[in-house]
Amino acid sequence: MRMGTPAARWVLLATVLGSGVAFLDGTVVNVALPAIAADLDAGTAELQWVVNAYLVSLSAFVLLGGSLGDRYGRKRVFLLGLAGFTGASLLCGLAPNIGVLIAARSVQGVGAALLVPGSLAIISATFHPDDRAAAVGVWSGLGGVAGAVGPFVGGYLIDSVSWRLAFFINLPLAVGVLVASRHVPESHAAGAPRLDLAGGVTASAGLALSTYALIEGRLVIGVAGAVVLGLFVVVEARSSAPMLPLTLFRNRQFSGANLTTLAVYAALGGAFFLLVLQLQLALGYSALEAGSALLPVTLLMVSLSSRAGAWAQRIGPRLPMTIGPIGVAAGLLLWTRVGVGATYVEAVLPGAVVFGLGLACTVAPLTATIMASADGEHLGAASGVNNAIARLAGLLAVTILPIVVSLDVSAPPAAIDTAVNEAMVISAAVALLGGLVAFLTVRKGADVATPTQPTVAAQPCGDPCLEHARLAA
Repeated sequence: MRMGTPAARWVLLATVLGSGVAFLDGTVVNVALPAIAADLDAGTAELQWVVNAYLVSLSAFVLLGGSLGDRYGRKRVFLLGLAGFTGASLLCGLAPNIGVLIAARSVQGVGAALLVPGSLAIISATFHPDDRAAAVGVWSGLGGVAGAVGPFVGGYLIDSVSWRLAFFINLPLAVGVLVASRHVPESHAAGAPRLDLAGGVTASAGLALSTYALIEGRLVIGVAGAVVLGLFVVVEARSSAPMLPLTLFRNRQFSGANLTTLAVYAALGGAFFLLVLQLQLALGYSALEAGSALLPVTLLMVSLSSRAGAWAQRIGPRLPMTIGPIGVAAGLLLWTRVGVGATYVEAVLPGAVVFGLGLACTVAPLTATIMASADGEHLGAASGVNNAIARLAGLLAVTILPIVVSLDVSAPPAAIDTAVNEAMVISAAVALLGGLVAFLTVRKGADVATPTQPTVAAQPCGDPCLEHARLAA
């Protein structure tokens, strides 16, 4: 498909909405945490699990989700993930206690593990190589917008009605995905081999055990998780049809871009989790005000992400992927001025603008570079790897940062400010490390268009796109 055609707009609408549901939910939940704590009598550790239960299951199953899409059809697995995610969202909104909410969030993560890598693989499989970077730019930009709009929309719903609407909002969005997906062609990896069950089981078990051990501080379980992950590597190395072809990591650019992903998304996940808590608990913002504080990030992602993808297409991704994380780090350091008595314009807004510029410069070139490093037979696997690393990065940040800075949500506002500002400095250092890795590993003039295309089982795309979907072009 070529950008600007009705068929392309339908594909972008379906994939942006589909992945956007998952991104939206992730950030809406951050804003809802204080309200959840008050309504369900939850402490700091339980609030961490509300976030981490989703991230654990997403991280554990996202590799399998990408592999299933390559084998059984990317659109089919994408819609299966949507169904699971939507059902779990309903259960989250109806949860009578914190235990049920945490369990439902785990199921949400499994659905997202099928949904998110499938959306990117559909784009990579469907668009012409010359337009692929621009399409990924639209996908990443509008998907990032969904994540950034989440705190604003969620804050309004939480303040006006209840935190439960933060989960119910996923239901009408899922209906929109179903309507748009009627016009999305199915695609498979050409000659896709049998499913790698041994790889899927060992990867999921190893990631789940390791992340659980990290959160709960269980050394024995952590060792067991490391052993199982080692077994996964052995299984994949010996398999004739591995779920994760280890040959992907022989590509220096693929490995380097994923290391950059780990650094940038760790900084992003930790900062958003802590800043929204700080604004509400230390500065007295309402949920709506805390969500609105991040609107500049939304506007910058809307305006610049697609352009950043096209820019990287022209000059190569190395420069955007180097200066982008530097901008992210600068924004995080500006947020260290947030504290009791500080005004929004003085302390929050400058950091949001600089952070948004850095993020917009980074996301589309980074994603397109990773997908360009994989051949057409392994688009789902490459997307799964990158999504697993991004979610694992957020999980690590949300788990480790509060411990390192001794954050206590029941502490006085000044103590919360001190802890969060220390975390911002740590996150900035991690983001800078991501920019350095990109500078050292990404080729200066690398093409961000994938050189080969998988076999696509084309189907009619139906009627012309509705006018409101033209924003995707």
